[in-house]
Amino acid sequence: MKLQTIQTKIYEIRGQKVMLDFNLAELYEVETRILKQAVKRNIDRFPHDFIFELTRSEYNSLRSQIVTLEKGKGQHSKYLPFAFTEQGVAMLSSVLKSKKALQVNIAIMRAFVFMRQYALTHKDLTTKLKEIETKYDKQFSDVYEAINYLMEKDKEDAEHKERKKIGFK
Repeated sequence: MKLQTIQTKIYEIRGQKVMLDFNLAELYEVETRILKQAVKRNIDRFPHDFIFELTRSEYNSLRSQIVTLEKGKGQHSKYLPFAFTEQGVAMLSSVLKSKKALQVNIAIMRAFVFMRQYALTHKDLTTKLKEIETKYDKQFSDVYEAINYLMEKDKEDAEHKERKKIGFK
């Protein structure tokens, strides 16, 4: 399972990184209804911070951003998808016990960890760049001040010296 493939199926909804039931079903190579059925049979394992159902407007907004269903039969889902947080995806491994589900869950956990590390690294880089910018802005302002001083001094010196006349006398 490629990390990049999984990363493209992780969305930010309600300020959380989540995966949708139909994408998970595709990765696990099961029908979405089978996945949902397994979750509903074990709903006590999925508190509200592990799983939530999208609203119609969230789903419509998401549909405009990604292609979720093929043309033809099943073009319009009659049920709203579940969104699984990282913990919800981890809990799926206790509900779906196939070898494929185990392998997919490991790959998904790695994708979530990678994305979190990337975000932290990006945040650290941004902070360091701001520190460097602040440090060098001060140094550059000193350099600009020195250059301006020298330019003003040159103007004053030029005004005090009389120019030699050039040309034919």
